Amino acid sequence: MSEAAGFPALENGMSVSNAPINKRIEIIAERKIAGGNAMRSKMLPVLAFAVLLASVFFEISCGTGPGNVNCPVCGTNQNGSVGLIDVMIVPEHNVNGEPGGPFNIFDISWVDPVNRLFSVTDRIGLDVPVFSSVTNIALFAIGGDNSVAEAGNNASVCDPNIPPTTTAQGNFTRFGCKNAPFRLPGFFGPNGHFGGWMGGQCCASRANNLNPLTGPNGLEVSADGNFMFVGSGSSSMAIFDLRPTLMNNAIAPPVIANILTGTSPDYDGIPNGITNCEASANGRAFGDPTCGDLRGDELGTTGGFVNAPDGSSHFLVGIINGDPGQPFFTVIDVSGVINGALTPIVEPSLAQLQLEHCLPYNATAPYSPGGANNSLIGDGSTGNPNANFPKNYSSCIVGQIYYDNTIPTNSSVVVDEAVNPCPFPTLEFPFPPGGTRNAVPTGQSGDAVGPNPTVPCHHGPMLSNSTGQFCATATSFPDCTGAVALAGLGGLAFNPKTGHFLLTNSNSTFNVTVGSVDEIDPFGPTGPVVVNSFPMLSCMPTGLAVGPGTDVLVGCADHDGRAFAPTSIIINGTTGAILTTINNVGSVDEVWFNPGDNRYYLAARDMPTGPVLGVIDAKTRQWLQNVPTNGNAHSVSADFNNNHIFVPLPSGSANCQSAQQDGCVGVFARD
Repeated sequence: MSEAAGFPALENGMSVSNAPINKRIEIIAERKIAGGNAMRSKMLPVLAFAVLLASVFFEISCGTGPGNVNCPVCGTNQNGSVGLIDVMIVPEHNVNGEPGGPFNIFDISWVDPVNRLFSVTDRIGLDVPVFSSVTNIALFAIGGDNSVAEAGNNASVCDPNIPPTTTAQGNFTRFGCKNAPFRLPGFFGPNGHFGGWMGGQCCASRANNLNPLTGPNGLEVSADGNFMFVGSGSSSMAIFDLRPTLMNNAIAPPVIANILTGTSPDYDGIPNGITNCEASANGRAFGDPTCGDLRGDELGTTGGFVNAPDGSSHFLVGIINGDPGQPFFTVIDVSGVINGALTPIVEPSLAQLQLEHCLPYNATAPYSPGGANNSLIGDGSTGNPNANFPKNYSSCIVGQIYYDNTIPTNSSVVVDEAVNPCPFPTLEFPFPPGGTRNAVPTGQSGDAVGPNPTVPCHHGPMLSNSTGQFCATATSFPDCTGAVALAGLGGLAFNPKTGHFLLTNSNSTFNVTVGSVDEIDPFGPTGPVVVNSFPMLSCMPTGLAVGPGTDVLVGCADHDGRAFAPTSIIINGTTGAILTTINNVGSVDEVWFNPGDNRYYLAARDMPTGPVLGVIDAKTRQWLQNVPTNGNAHSVSADFNNNHIFVPLPSGSANCQSAQQDGCVGVFARD
C-alpha cells in the first residue's frame, strides 16, 4: 500500500502501510465511517469490519495459495506481492433473500480513473452500484423501476423522445424506456422511467441463472468519465449520462439512448412470457420464438472519438448478442448521442432528436423487430399484433456480423446473401422436437424494409476447420468453413494501434480445440467486416486486454465440460503472432491491463486448484503471482491512480467473511 492509495500519514510520520495492524484497522474503520453521500445503510458495523480486516491482513497480506507459499517474491519480480487490503460492501444485499439476497451473480466491472469510480453490473441488485475507488465506499446505484437498491426510487429517467420496445410476439417489454405508448398489464402505462434489468434470477432453469437471458451485462465508461454503456438481456444497450450524478449523487443519471441490437426475449408476453424459452434452453440452443436474440452482452467502445479512413470522427461501440444461440456482433455509432448530450440544441428537429438518442427510423413508433408470428394478444384472442408494429430499427447501427457457418463470405457487398440470408434466422432448431421451425426476426440490419434503409450485414470469417487459420478465399485450405461460435462470443476491445476491434470466439469451428481472436474493421467500405482471425488452439479464449506496445493478453477458459490446461497467451495484436504462453494461470473469464503498474490481472475462477487473481508483468511477459479468491470471482478491474485492483467476490468467501455472508468487492494491492 502507499499513501497515494488514500491512506493518510500518522501523526509521527509513520506510514499506514508500516503501522501496527491495530492502528491500520482503526484508520480504515474511521475512513469507512466518513463518506458524505455514501450509501451506508447496509455497511458492516465498524467492530465487525475491524475483526474482518485483522484476519485478512494477517492471513493474506502477502498472498497465499497454489504456487505461492506465502509468496515473498512469487514468480519473482522481487517486489511486494499482491494481497487483499480492503473490502467494499455492496448495498442492499443480505443472506435472507429479502429483498435481493447475497451478492452472488454479477458480470462486468469497470474503473473510471478520471472520476475515481468503480462500477459492477449486479444481477441480484438489478442495478449498477458505483463506489469510490479512493474511499472504497458505495456512492450510488444506477437502475430502473425494479432496482433493489432504494426499492427503485432511484430509477433513471429516460429522455421522453425514446420509445419503448416490442418483441416479435407484438408485446411491449418493460426492460427499456417506459415512454408512450408503453402499456402492460400489471406494469401500467408510461411513466418516463427506465424499466430496469431482468437480473440473474429471472429464470428457473440451470441453477436459477439462465445466463443468455440475464442483465445487466457488459459495462464500460467513456474515457472522459461522462457516459456509461450497459448491455441488457433485452438485446439492447442503454447509455447513461453520468454528469448530473457526478455533481450530486442523489440525482439518478438519465438514459439518453436505449439502443436495440436485436429482438428482445418476450419477458412480459401474454400469457406465458419466456416460459417456453426457458424450457427450450433445457433442450437445444434456445429454440423457442420467445427467446428472441437473447442478451446484449460484452461490449467495448473506442473510449472517445476516433478518425475513420476518410478523416471523419466517430465514437463507436461494439456489442455481442445471442450466446449461445445464433451469435452476432454489432457496431454502433453513438457520435450523435454523445455530441447531442454535450451540445444540446434548444429546439431540436425530429431529425436532430433521432441523432441525439439513436431513435428508430420511424422516430414516433416503438422499436420493433416486426415479424409475422401469430400469438395471443392482450384480450386472450389469437391475432397478428405485429401488424401494429412493423420493423423499426435503431438508426445508428453501422453494421452486423453473423457467426452462422456461412461460406463463402463476400465483403464486397453491403448485404452478403450469396449463400444464406443476412441476418441469418435466429432459430436453428425446431421446438418442441419435431415441431415447426419458426423463423423469428433477428438483428437490426439487412435489406431495406419499411422505414428502414439497407444496413450492412456480413457473415463471420472463413477458417480452416482443423487449425483455425484464416481463409482469405474458400480454397485457401482444404477444409475452409464458415465460422461458428459454439460457446458464444466473448471479450471485446478496441485496438488503437490498428483502429480495429478485437473479438474472442471460444469455439470458432466444429473442432472443439479451436478458438480465435477476430480482427474487425468497423470502417470497411461495405460496413464492418472481419479482416483477419488469429487461431488460439486448446485455449478457448474469453477476455482480452490491450497492453503496452502491440501486446494483447488473451485469457483462456473452458466450456461444456471440456477443460484445457491453464493457459494465458500474449499476442501481437496487429499480426496475431503468439509472443508468450503462460501456464501458471488460466481458466479465466475477464482480464485487465493496468498501466499504473504495467501489469495484467486475470480473474481465474476455474483454476483446477481453486479460483485466483492472476498477476502478470506486462513488460517482461512473466507470471508473478496467483492470489486466492473464491467461487465465481470472474470479474476484475483496476484504478491506475493508486494501483488498486477490484475483484467482486460472492458470498462464502473468507475474504468477505461477516455474520451475514453477503459477498463483497475485494480490494487488492501490493504490500
